[in-house]
Order: sequence, then C-alpha cells, then structure tokens
Amino acid sequence: MTDTVVTRFAPSPTGFLHIGGARTALFNWLYARGRGGKMLLRIENTDRERSTKAAIDAILDGLTWLGLGWDGETVYQFSRVERHREVAEQMLASGNAYRCYASPEELTEMRDKARAEGRTRLYDGRWRDRDPSDAPSGVKPTIRLKAPLTGETVVEDQVQGRVTWQNENLDDFVLLRSDGTPTYMLAVVVDDHDMAVTHVIRGDDHLNNGARQTQIYQALGWAVPVMSHIPLIHGPDGSKLSKRHGALGVDAYRALGYLPAAMRNYLVRLGWSHGDQEIFSTEEMIAAFDLPQIGRSAARFDLAKLENLNGHYIRSSSDSDLVAAIDGVLPHIANGAETGSKLTPPVRGQLIAAMPELKERAKTLVELIDAASFIWAARPLRLDDKATAILTPEARVILGEATDALEAVESWAAEATEQAVRAFAESKGAKLGAVAQPLRAALTGRTTSPGIFNVLDVLGRQESLARLRDQAGP
Repeated sequence: MTDTVVTRFAPSPTGFLHIGGARTALFNWLYARGRGGKMLLRIENTDRERSTKAAIDAILDGLTWLGLGWDGETVYQFSRVERHREVAEQMLASGNAYRCYASPEELTEMRDKARAEGRTRLYDGRWRDRDPSDAPSGVKPTIRLKAPLTGETVVEDQVQGRVTWQNENLDDFVLLRSDGTPTYMLAVVVDDHDMAVTHVIRGDDHLNNGARQTQIYQALGWAVPVMSHIPLIHGPDGSKLSKRHGALGVDAYRALGYLPAAMRNYLVRLGWSHGDQEIFSTEEMIAAFDLPQIGRSAARFDLAKLENLNGHYIRSSSDSDLVAAIDGVLPHIANGAETGSKLTPPVRGQLIAAMPELKERAKTLVELIDAASFIWAARPLRLDDKATAILTPEARVILGEATDALEAVESWAAEATEQAVRAFAESKGAKLGAVAQPLRAALTGRTTSPGIFNVLDVLGRQESLARLRDQAGP
C-alpha cells in the first residue's frame, strides 16, 4: 500500500457505459479527488469474444463527457495475462495453490451432489493434497487456490459494515484455467496490487467476490485494499433497473440533452446523501463525499427527477455556456448537422439574445434547441396545428393591420414595439393577447415562445416584418 489514495474504475467493454457504471466511476473519482489521490482506469477485456473496440470507445467517451478524467494511461487487462500466469505459478510454488485434473464430467457430478446435499462448497477438493504423480496423461490442469478450510474470511466494508464468511463454505476456486487464461478473481487481485490500488469501490454484486479475492491477497501476503460495495440501482418501482426505467447508456443521456454537471449531481445522490442538500457543485461533491455515507439499500432511478435537475442546471448556466453546450450536443441528435449549419455568427448572436427567456422553460438541451428553432427557421414558416388554428381569416386581418403599425416604429427595440402594439390594440378595443397571439403564431409558427416583444427584438425589423407579411391577410 502507498500513502496516496488510489481508486480504480474497471469496466468490462461488452456494451455501453450504463448508469450504474457511471455512478461507480463517479464515486471512485470523487473519493480520490477529495483526498488528493488518483483514480485509475482499467479495461477488463479478457473476455475476447464479447469485448469490442466500440464498447471501449463508448466507455472512454462517456467518462470524458461526464468530466471524470482518470490518471495515467488506461490499463488493458488482457495485455497482462503473462503477469497473471506468473502469480499463479508463484502460488503453486509457495503451496498456496495446486493443479486440479478433474474432468468436466467429474465437476458436474461434484456440483450436483453438493447441491443435492445442500452444501455451498461445490468442489470436493479431490486434487488438493493428491500426489502430482497421479496426474492423468494428456490432461491440462487448472490451478486452484488452496483456500483455508477452517476459520472465517472477513471484509471490513466501508458501506456494508463487517461481512463474514465461514471458510468451510468457500470453494478452492480456479485461478488459472486449463488453457492458461486467468480467471476474473486472479486477474483483478494481481492488477489491483500492481496498480497500487488502496480502495476498491464497486457494486454490491461483487461482495462475494470480495471474500474470495481477500483469500488470494492473504495467500500472497499482500495488503488487502479497503473495500466498499455499493448497492445497485433499481427502477422507481423497486425492481431491477431496465431500459423501460431509463437504464440507457451515458451516450443516450447526452443525446437526450442532459448536461454533464446535472448528470454528476443526479448520480451522486443515487445512494449517497449529505444532510438534506440536493444541489451540489462539483467542488462541493469532492469536499463532502465519503464512503460511510452511502446507504445500504438500493437507490431508485427517477427520470423525472433527473429532468427537473437538468432544468435547474440549464437555468443556472450562462447564455454563452449554453450555446457551447448546444454545439456539443448537435453531433449526437437527429438533424444536428443541419441545425449546426444554420448557426452562423449572426444567428448565434440572436440565440444568445433570446437565451435568458428560452432557458427558463427548457429541461433539456433538445427542448432548448427546439424552442429556439424559430430564430433560424426559413420563410415562409411552417405553422404547427395550434398556430394554424389561431390564424383565422379574422386574425390575419388584425395581423396585417398590426404589421402596418409596426412598420411605423423607427427604433426597433422591445420597448418601442410593445408601445406600438399596445396602442394598436387599444385603438381596436381589443385585449393585448388578441393581437399578441397572432403575432406569435406568425413570427414563430407556434403558440408558445419567449415574450413576443423580445421575439421581435431578436428577429430584427426586416425579418420580423417579412414573416408577418407572409401570414397577414388582405
């Protein structure tokens, strides 16, 4: 062990970076950052059939988007197979492991018998103390741990508390397969030791692995890292999290228009709390996060809560930051390239001018882009059904007259256009809304938008009057 706190995130690249994995990475990152330590990244790609480059790229991209930078070079577990074999041989030499020549048929028979008798120890240890000269010819053996038969194995878990296993119930499990490839149990221990990992923070589905890996550490005389097994994430109904609950990859949340800061804030509160505080800056998370504050019960994923939190972060973001965030999400959404081509420097200026009102209503960047799309919409505007319904023949006549009144406005600012429209409404004996709604429909193609006078200001005199003339009646 070193004095420096070292955590690691060690995903298997068999699919996208899902929400549970992202939270595990975040917890490791926060714990290390809060203690001046390091978080390492190890890709556990020993399953050669299921590990793909696309999945590795998705994991790296997802972590980068979330802002969870790792320290040092990424370690690829498969590249360390020779080191894993070396340690297995070392354990053989020290008497802490042995070669097992049991056939698949024998192993099946052992397991069936153990289960029938209600025993959890499925392997009967028949090669544990057998003379190597008894080895059958032509059979490639596995290497098994010579696990302790009595006493107990203990994990002092920072989340689960003290967890104890009776050694009589734990198998002499395989360290090295007959084809020379290491098992997950051996590879993880060797890699964590060689990477000087001090704290293992992972899902509680690995808790039983914690006992077996502790036995490997002890057999090798290595210090056991501090372990923390965090409860898994369930759906709102308490069942296992699935796609119907929102169990998507991190890349999907980016494409849906969520901000990385909002995702971090939401994920940190899935199972961890700090008093009643709900909103955390990244700096506050780093300062406050600790392992014993993680609850032992499963966290529940709530997409509506994430959406509301994202809306808070959108409202709290600067206008220029939101434009930059829109740029970042465009490559990942439908028609993003087409939208991006319309964001010329003048249009960006209009977007920033409209942003103070736009961001008050949007809960995602996708909603924000949609609400802002009237700015770069081509003439004649395509009206939605509600806007079409508002623009009756009578409304179009009012629109034409209101346009005449607006053409007389010399200083095209929100205050001046408002004054002109109010005066026009009064002259007609109409309420302001009876004039403003047809104006909104003609200018934006919709019945909802920022304040109509701000819309006029953002679009400018020439574009505003042209759009109004397009829809005005005779």
